[in-house]
Amino acid sequence: MTALPAPVAISDEALRTLRSSLSPLTTIVGEHLENELSWYATLSTEERASLRLIAQRGISGLVAWLEDQDSRSIPLVNELLGPAPTDLMRSISLHRALQLIRVIVEAVEQRLPGLMPAPDRPLVLEAVLRYSREVAFAIADVYARAAESRGAWDSRLEALLVDALLRDEPSEQISSRAAAVGWQSQAGLSVIVGKAPQESDALFISNIRRQSIRFAADAVAGVQGDRLILLLGGADDPAPAVAKVEPHFGDGPIVYAHHEGPIATAAGAATAAFSGYSAAPAWSQAPRPVNAEDLLPERALAGDDKAKRTLVSRIHGVLAEAGHSLLETVQAYVEGGHSLEATARELYVHTNTVRYRLKRVTEVTGWDPMEPRDAYVLQTALALGRL
Repeated sequence: MTALPAPVAISDEALRTLRSSLSPLTTIVGEHLENELSWYATLSTEERASLRLIAQRGISGLVAWLEDQDSRSIPLVNELLGPAPTDLMRSISLHRALQLIRVIVEAVEQRLPGLMPAPDRPLVLEAVLRYSREVAFAIADVYARAAESRGAWDSRLEALLVDALLRDEPSEQISSRAAAVGWQSQAGLSVIVGKAPQESDALFISNIRRQSIRFAADAVAGVQGDRLILLLGGADDPAPAVAKVEPHFGDGPIVYAHHEGPIATAAGAATAAFSGYSAAPAWSQAPRPVNAEDLLPERALAGDDKAKRTLVSRIHGVLAEAGHSLLETVQAYVEGGHSLEATARELYVHTNTVRYRLKRVTEVTGWDPMEPRDAYVLQTALALGRL
């Protein structure tokens, strides 16, 4: 345990002189603030009065500290400066607060030794140095605690925004909640869902948010149960951004969905990402991360009506409209063992005709029947279409 420094013992005469000099010292400090701090003159009358009050209480606290140094753990900010720290944080930043302390100390150091008896001057300078150090640390601690409180409140606002998206609340409410967290992106939203790591406290959320805004215009993070949800704004291509945040998630699947429009209309993307996260275990070879669009069959099996409609409209409906027996050909192929020859016999056509038609299926739907995974997507869509 570190030993406490010895008390600064000044004479009774020096203490009496210091008490009688409080008012002149406060006046001198006020003048010094106006001369040395360029931003001081830009403050309002009430703000300048608040800072003068801080200076006055600080000097009075120095006298009280010299009179009773046995109480080493004095809460300087709360007891000596009273409510001034609250006023201080409302008026100026931490950087300016420390500038304020430095200027006050300079003014006291320049004037105070000349008022003291000669033997006490070095001791008084030491006391000013030690006392001002404690005040600076205490005020920095107040600012740090205030920042933590703001961070906790910001996390709560972000959680409400995520919840609003999942509940598909009216776009006006989503826009209002997005504005409350400072969301600015007008297009390009990615919703990413995965397992939250074991340590996912406020510090973790702040860290992932801070790292995300290096490559995204906006970032909102939240934890719901064992799931970590991340919203990234302003990214045209979601895949690189998702790859960068992948290490922050816990084990298991990571599913993302992208929305081209504003956040107010992104509820569908959030629903798709969550639906995909729930259904991802059904695809044992799913990549990490995986696009929710690639999980349409699993989402449909899990009861996602939007996934069902998407499969029917993008595959069954498109093939039916395309004609040229594409629907019948791909159906015979995926249900007949994925054999070109068997399909040709089933349809009474040449093998090359089957091959040509399957190529057309790939062109019109984007899924290749000759690829096992794509064939599974097509087969699921055809079954849903028949239903």
